[in-house]
Amino acid sequence: MSADAVAREFFERLSNSDLNGALDLVSDDVTWWLAGQPDALRFAGTYTKDRLAKLLRGMGGRLPGGLKMTVHATITEGDRVAVEVSSDGVLDNGRAYHNEYHFAMRVVDGRITEVREYNDTHHAYAVWIVP
Repeated sequence: MSADAVAREFFERLSNSDLNGALDLVSDDVTWWLAGQPDALRFAGTYTKDRLAKLLRGMGGRLPGGLKMTVHATITEGDRVAVEVSSDGVLDNGRAYHNEYHFAMRVVDGRITEVREYNDTHHAYAVWIVP
């Protein structure tokens, strides 16, 4: 699969609440970085595959209707793909989560090996963290 196809399939699987299927597309030695200051935003920083799986499972547990991830555009160059994505979901506390993302991904041998994830950290904080 091309880098573009792997990225699109990853977000499709997440949208279908197929976490295991999505994680199958992630290499065991992935480096996944989320924007933000870790001292202010506890989910910011660098993740291993195990830590990423734990984060995604925790999020899924708070989103009873799942999280719809929509890919709007991609640009691919070799093993790198830039992906514009939006998300829509409602947390178990009734708060709406609608975020916008840019993912800079590297895909090698059909698996995601590196990610830099940029999103609206203010919105994420307001929806997920603020009591």
